[in-house]
Amino acid sequence: MGRMRLLSNIINHATNQVEGFCIIKSVQLKVNVKGADYLDFTLADADGEINAKLWDYSSSAHGLYSVGEVIKVRATINLYRDAEQLKIDRIRHIKDEDTVDMSQIVASAPVDGEVLYSELYDFAGSFGNEELSRLVRYLMRENKERMIKYPAALRLHHAHRGGLMYHTHTMLSMAKKVVEVYSKLYPELCSDLVYTGIILHDIAKTRELEVGEIGLATAYTTEGQLLGHIAIGMSMVQSAAAEISLSQEVTTLVSHILLSHHSIPEYGSPKAPMFPEAEIVSNIDMLDARLFEMFDALDSVGVGEFTDRQWALENRQLYRHGMGVVNREE
Repeated sequence: MGRMRLLSNIINHATNQVEGFCIIKSVQLKVNVKGADYLDFTLADADGEINAKLWDYSSSAHGLYSVGEVIKVRATINLYRDAEQLKIDRIRHIKDEDTVDMSQIVASAPVDGEVLYSELYDFAGSFGNEELSRLVRYLMRENKERMIKYPAALRLHHAHRGGLMYHTHTMLSMAKKVVEVYSKLYPELCSDLVYTGIILHDIAKTRELEVGEIGLATAYTTEGQLLGHIAIGMSMVQSAAAEISLSQEVTTLVSHILLSHHSIPEYGSPKAPMFPEAEIVSNIDMLDARLFEMFDALDSVGVGEFTDRQWALENRQLYRHGMGVVNREE
């Protein structure tokens, strides 16, 4: 993430004071060296995040605040160890009469989740395989509200509002191109099985993640912590298959795709992909996740610079070469 747009909303240039709405990403009650309570926040909006302090905190005077809540603050920008930090001067909960553009507060997918959901649902209706079509549409209907707004992760790739649908839609777009090429080389390739795996591979994120009204994940559910979305997803497929009377063959094949889509045990899959369609889903999932991570990290540095080491990418530093920028300008 970059610099918060809140920091540009200066209301007093003499004191470097800003005002606006933001979301609480974390909050802790702490005690300073003099024994006085204060709140230590991480505040964020759609563009970035910042550490903020509410000194001399009193619950009776200031109220109680929780992670995931949208608030309004007036604060002073200070530098602490060469990094910007906010000293909160005034803070309050949002009111019914406040006009808050949530797209400016919460990092969101660039396309509305409901639009993407409808496109995927209609596409599943065009499958030649009737069983796969019924399975996908049944599970999509059962999980519609969550699929539309849920992120695809707690912190890593597509961890924004609507990220689950956006990640799935992007994967499906890639899958169509892959199928177009490889179905000519290998006519036995089942395109509907690939598309089913793509659409359903992360559907259990709707049960793995704890997501508030604004569409950001704040934690894992108990089920998510204990089982994970791979095991939950396979269970969802098998329950749905029993409910709508799918054949054992179809149920097993789709279950395997979900079980193997992280490819290896180190990434969470107890089985590696064991047929071509499963291999395609696994590789497209990895490619989309890694490209998101890369471009997100590169966005924080200038052309000719390296990023910090990226834990999610085997601790690699990434280089922003700028060739794409030149090509676009041409």
